[in-house]
Amino acid sequence: MSGKRNILLFIGSFEMGGAESQAVQLARLLVEDGRYRVHIACMNKSGVLLEEVERLGLGEIPQYRLTSFYDRNTFRQLRRLRSFLRERSIDVIHAQDFYTNVFGMMGAALARVPVRIAFRGETGGWRTPAQDRVERIAFRLAHAVHANAEAVKQYLLRDGVPESKVVVIYNGLDMARVTPHTDLPREQLLSMLCLPREPERRFVSIVANMRHDVKDHPMFLRAAARVHAEIPEAAFVLAGEGELTSALRAQAAELGIERDTFFTGRCERVAELLAVSDVCVLSSKAEGFSNSILEYMAAARPVVVTDVGGAREAVVEGETGYLVASGDDEAMAARIITLLSDPERARTMGERGRSRVEQKFSDRAQLENTRELYDRLLARSRSRLPHTVSSVQGENF
Repeated sequence: MSGKRNILLFIGSFEMGGAESQAVQLARLLVEDGRYRVHIACMNKSGVLLEEVERLGLGEIPQYRLTSFYDRNTFRQLRRLRSFLRERSIDVIHAQDFYTNVFGMMGAALARVPVRIAFRGETGGWRTPAQDRVERIAFRLAHAVHANAEAVKQYLLRDGVPESKVVVIYNGLDMARVTPHTDLPREQLLSMLCLPREPERRFVSIVANMRHDVKDHPMFLRAAARVHAEIPEAAFVLAGEGELTSALRAQAAELGIERDTFFTGRCERVAELLAVSDVCVLSSKAEGFSNSILEYMAAARPVVVTDVGGAREAVVEGETGYLVASGDDEAMAARIITLLSDPERARTMGERGRSRVEQKFSDRAQLENTRELYDRLLARSRSRLPHTVSSVQGENF
């Protein structure tokens, strides 16, 4: 036991989001693997995923709440983090989002943690210019930057991060997540999901939070209106929650599809929803590597998604689904209509998608690639002088 290296996963919160779900999954995989002693810290100790983390039995989960990066509280929290890192003899800190990048890399540099890994999970469209500038400092303090797609890596290279620092590790998917926990017939699944049970209904679904306009649900609804004009029995499911929900409901009414559009809120039964969906869609303006796309494909659903971020790395155009330009609701509608009109083509695409996820994007591949990164950086750290905050100030990318 004493020979195990100490790994700290630094998570923003435990809300149900793509980055958070991936972080919690990685924690579980590392615990099950048993090669490291796993610790978790967070910025905000709240969210539905906290119970899953607590079941791992990792002990204390310290919280470092900030109101700003520029007040006295930040310095108090940095001292707390530095002390925690030293007391637990943390060998590797692996941040999971913007805030844990900035705060975590600063605290870890002060504590002289041997291996510091930052994370980037999206291309443009999410950060303000000021946030990008602050995050560049975090990347200087890091020994590696984990990108979850080749598209994200290319974005980082264009932003000046040296190629030697950037490592691509794709998101991984636990196939059990998209396997329904019941063998109920379709009609009963629809009833469980509070969706219409008419046998002629065809469901087009999008799983994405409604907290940020980068998901571009309005594009999805415009495409939905076009599809409904051609295929009246089509119904549209928006699974997710957030402050944009009311505006999207109003848009559905303006488009005349409110009776065929269903807002489910946070989806507790993703596997069941995907099982009854005929086509799955993502309309984002920007992404890193979308968990939703992986889930769609793993559930053997044909996909129609915008060609942003790492979508092209997951979807094989014309084989596992279709890629369309961001904002082009006409093209999206045409592809959805094609799939709804040709169930055999849709079924074949879905099966190919599931096979692709099993081969390339499994949670086991995620674990193996993460282990390799940790071990390589730990080996390198043995011959590297301590990399402190002061030594980085004059360092160029």
